Amino acid sequence: MTTTTQIFDYSKWTSQLDELSKRYQKASPYPHIVLENFLNPEVLKDCIAEFNKLNETDGWINYKHYNENKRGLNKLDLLPETIKGTINELNSPEFLEFLSKLTGIKDLQKDDGLEGGGIHQSTRGGYLNIHADFTVHPHHRNWQRRVNVLVYLNKEWEEAWGGKLELWDRKMKACEEAVLPVFNRCVIFNTDADSYHGHPEPMTCPEGVFRRSIALYYYTVEANPFRRATHYQARPGEGGKKILVRLDNAMVSLYTAIKGRLGANDKVVSNMLKFFSKKK
Repeated sequence: MTTTTQIFDYSKWTSQLDELSKRYQKASPYPHIVLENFLNPEVLKDCIAEFNKLNETDGWINYKHYNENKRGLNKLDLLPETIKGTINELNSPEFLEFLSKLTGIKDLQKDDGLEGGGIHQSTRGGYLNIHADFTVHPHHRNWQRRVNVLVYLNKEWEEAWGGKLELWDRKMKACEEAVLPVFNRCVIFNTDADSYHGHPEPMTCPEGVFRRSIALYYYTVEANPFRRATHYQARPGEGGKKILVRLDNAMVSLYTAIKGRLGANDKVVSNMLKFFSKKK
């Protein structure tokens, strides 16, 4: 990717901002929007090519415990040129301004540490139980998490494989929307304490086929932010899973506290969760 390559078409998207913002803020079950052909497709094709060379990179974090099974890489210095450039564009002042106007949330700020974000991938058997995200950055006590941006990189993804991002109502009664993670589709949504989402069914894609995304999270600085770790929920009819979900929530809460107080990173704490998951 050259430095002159346009990644995000500001003229295209800002011309639609008034209508998109109304859609976003009125959406159910919580403010969100699904946008097609979000970024320059040629750039994303280069991102996929770079993804294919990253499987053996030491920086991958294995998020593998009762409530999730995926991998992530959130170290900018380990990311190849095009992926890094795409993330930098989505963290630029111009994009933050676009995002603030879309969501109606002023003074959004990026996270250079990509805490919990960066790039994600999972393959056959991968899943992420329904949850609401952690609400405060573990290393910045006044940073309230406000918005997620997910950009999917999955060409020729088949619906039968699963992996749809499910958006659940705030009372966890029903899934209101399910989004297939296809190439260049972007999902943007508020990360409130009850913005429940995930893809809870283990995927059935062939081995070696990956569900991949760029995942970025945005914050505002607040005097007294609401503080809670990622909170997983059993779905209706999953009564038998509630105890295991709650036990895993307790472990997630513990490791989030450890991260905040001791500065531990996700690679350390994900290994802790993996160890304790084997005990259940």
